[in-house]
Amino acid sequence: MNASDRAESGRGGRLRVLWSFARPHVGKLLLALLLALVASALSLATPMVTKWVLDSLNASASLAAPVAALLVLLVAGGLIWTWQWILLGTLGERVVLAARESMVRRFFRAKVLTVTGRPTGELVTRVTSDTVLLREAATSSVIGLINGTIMLVGTLLLMGVLDLVLLGITTASVLVVAVLFAVLMPAIAKAQEQAQEHVGRLGGVLEGALRAIRTVKVSRAEDRQAERIIADARASAQHSIRAVRREAIAWTIAWSGIQLAIILILAVGAWRVSAGQLEVSSLIAFLLYAFGLMDPITELSRNVTALQTGVAAAGRIREVSELAPEISADPRPIAAAVTRETPVLELRGVAAAYGPDAEPVVRGVDLVIPRRGHTAIVGPTGAGKTTLFSLVLRFLEPQEGQLFLDGRPYPELSHDQVRSRLAYVEQETPIVPGTVRDNLLFTHPDATDDELRAALRAVRLADKIESLPAGLDTPLASASVSGGERQRIALARAILRTPDVLLLDEATAQVDGRTEAAIHDCIRDRADNAAVVTIAHRLSTVLDADNIVVLDAGRIRAQGRHADLLATDGLYRELVEALRIAGTREPATKAG
Repeated sequence: MNASDRAESGRGGRLRVLWSFARPHVGKLLLALLLALVASALSLATPMVTKWVLDSLNASASLAAPVAALLVLLVAGGLIWTWQWILLGTLGERVVLAARESMVRRFFRAKVLTVTGRPTGELVTRVTSDTVLLREAATSSVIGLINGTIMLVGTLLLMGVLDLVLLGITTASVLVVAVLFAVLMPAIAKAQEQAQEHVGRLGGVLEGALRAIRTVKVSRAEDRQAERIIADARASAQHSIRAVRREAIAWTIAWSGIQLAIILILAVGAWRVSAGQLEVSSLIAFLLYAFGLMDPITELSRNVTALQTGVAAAGRIREVSELAPEISADPRPIAAAVTRETPVLELRGVAAAYGPDAEPVVRGVDLVIPRRGHTAIVGPTGAGKTTLFSLVLRFLEPQEGQLFLDGRPYPELSHDQVRSRLAYVEQETPIVPGTVRDNLLFTHPDATDDELRAALRAVRLADKIESLPAGLDTPLASASVSGGERQRIALARAILRTPDVLLLDEATAQVDGRTEAAIHDCIRDRADNAAVVTIAHRLSTVLDADNIVVLDAGRIRAQGRHADLLATDGLYRELVEALRIAGTREPATKAG
């Protein structure tokens, strides 16, 4: 496919996106078009009724009928324009709502890697800014184009009824304006599209920088980071200014052309009136049409610009619609015939990579997670530890091998069925905007207050939360809740209703001694009743583990207890020695 074919395909895809949002409202759009045409017809009738007034005045006839007709046109036109305005405005907001709803749902149904592979701020811009640009294009722009075209053609036809000579002067002016806009409008649309692209990039970089504001300040990078973000703002402004300049030139020439046409119409029309070839009333009606000629031209150009901008926004929204969704098997009842000896999780010959052409990050992994006990995964950076969690949580699908839950292959289970059996605490422990209660209820919204307090007691946080002025309803943005306490809130959320498998991604990496002790106690308690799997860079987290899995270069090189691995595996000894914790703590005796 050559470049022109790709461009044509891209335009077709963008128009399909526009149509997908307009299609549910076709009936109301047709009504709005009908209203616009009726209102335009009333506007076109006004100069002719004005001519009637002048002819009646010249003939000393009654003015009651023509004046009444003018009043009817005024009132009816006002009512119809108001109705159409409200109708299109309401439709526009519904289109924006539908686009935003579609994208938000797509974000949360898409594969994790397709979402995390894009700047968050850029995705937010798609929902907030691009949907507004889509509104005009999907609703009023097409109606405006049709109505503006009919208004322009109707005006010219009625001018022809009044005087063909003056129509020739007007038509020449309109053709000059049309050629001008045909030349300038594509460049204007391109500049506006480039400006919006830079706004999207600005949002992505700014969002990331604000998340890392502490690092930015400590690195004394405020000015450098600001300049990087402002560079996109400047680029956006430059493209917008370029578009404004071209619009100004286009409209100045257009306005000047129409004004010149009016002067010529007045001069030629006055000559024809003096020669007895044209009535004064016809000249005045013709001038009224000429003065109103800019209205359909303005409407046409404005709606062409809106449509082009909306098509560009539709292209960016289309990128969101192309985010690959998670595809699950049809939910089936999970068999209850599972013995205590059946592993809750099992990986058999699993290999996985972060792309079809990428090198495998893990390969040949065979791992059994028993129904109870603590399994710790350790290894150097880049060994594939987090990738194993991504496989278990179905953020990533294996290229080879299979995963099993209670002996059933993952492909036979839906994503919800798998994740309903798991609980996960990320290393960064992100919190949900809202209160302590909102965060604890995030996974199980039907949990009772007693269950919430039991989970908080398990992580030694019940007294602290109770001491807060609003208790469970304290906003987590409050400075009264420390980072370590937030991490324990995340852990409490995970254990609110004992999951079959608790996955902890280095839950003690950035906490103090008291928080670490609380997390260790929680791990030991949960491991007596369910499976706990931890990823650890601090080996103090896993000294009590029932089974330690040493991962290196994507493969499992050894498994066993701490003492056994110290004696048999060189890499494990190196990890322990590097952290200077060998022998500082004896493994506790497990109960049961």
